[in-house]
Amino acid sequence: MRKRLPILFTCLLLGSLLWGQQRPQYSLYMFNKLNWNPAYAGLDHSVSLTGGLRTQWTDIAYNPQSQYVNVHAPLLFISSGIGLGIENDELGAERTTSIKLSYNYQMELGSGLLTFGVGGQMIQKTIDGSILRTPDGNYENIIDHQDDLLPIVNENATGMSFSAGVFYYSEQIEAGFSVLNISEPTIDFPSFQPTLSRTYTAYVGANIELNSMMTLHPSVMVLSDFQQTQPQLSAILRYNDNIFGGASLRGYNQNTLDAVSVIAGFKLGENITFGYAYDISLSGLKVISNQSHEIMINYNLNTSLGKGIPPKIIYNPRNL
Repeated sequence: MRKRLPILFTCLLLGSLLWGQQRPQYSLYMFNKLNWNPAYAGLDHSVSLTGGLRTQWTDIAYNPQSQYVNVHAPLLFISSGIGLGIENDELGAERTTSIKLSYNYQMELGSGLLTFGVGGQMIQKTIDGSILRTPDGNYENIIDHQDDLLPIVNENATGMSFSAGVFYYSEQIEAGFSVLNISEPTIDFPSFQPTLSRTYTAYVGANIELNSMMTLHPSVMVLSDFQQTQPQLSAILRYNDNIFGGASLRGYNQNTLDAVSVIAGFKLGENITFGYAYDISLSGLKVISNQSHEIMINYNLNTSLGKGIPPKIIYNPRNL
């Protein structure tokens, strides 16, 4: 989750040093569950490739921007799933690039599947000191922040992070819980050592069949590090298993509102799904920037690979 930025440039850039360890923010979270829960690997029931990009607060210089791509598939012969994801997130002077591997074990539970997953992530952070600005700094012909802790050129550092989660999936309901940055690792820059905060995610979604042509998919997503908690409520209406649209309401924290998202999309044939979200700011930031854009595209092979015993339940293809 992101912190609100009180000053246009300085706090955006300096804030990346203090708050950049927080998770990137996505309005289309329901289409990219593997990004925040390793236990979801393979639950699209075939090879599934998802890519997306988000640009937030477009009228602000050095605005947050995120890109990701991940692929995952079931391993039916060992009742498991595996996934690989790459993500790049830019916030002011900070860039975070990560590569993540996920694995889960799947077991039948009633009419659904219960999975337990773990993930390992290599993270590289880059701070571009040349675009940082401080109130007392000198920037006429040189870069002098008047602060020995701040770099004046690019600095890079790497670290490892681990995650774990559980996910339940059935025709009518799905729910998941995960813990990211379990060990709260430290990224060792030469002059400072930011810590990746342990973050908890909880998700519940439903598939409600309204009639033979329409289904409703409400969901709730909560992110928390126990200092700030950010809820997000969404509802998507799908027509004829093809066209869908809806809205999402996100809080800046548990007490204030951040934005409302308008969501729309459609399927391009049997294998490809396209989604788009437009965010309208509700916080005080709306006087500076009132728009954010996000797109997502998913390709699902829709073919079982390898030999094994598939789950005995029949999954509704309308599930998000």
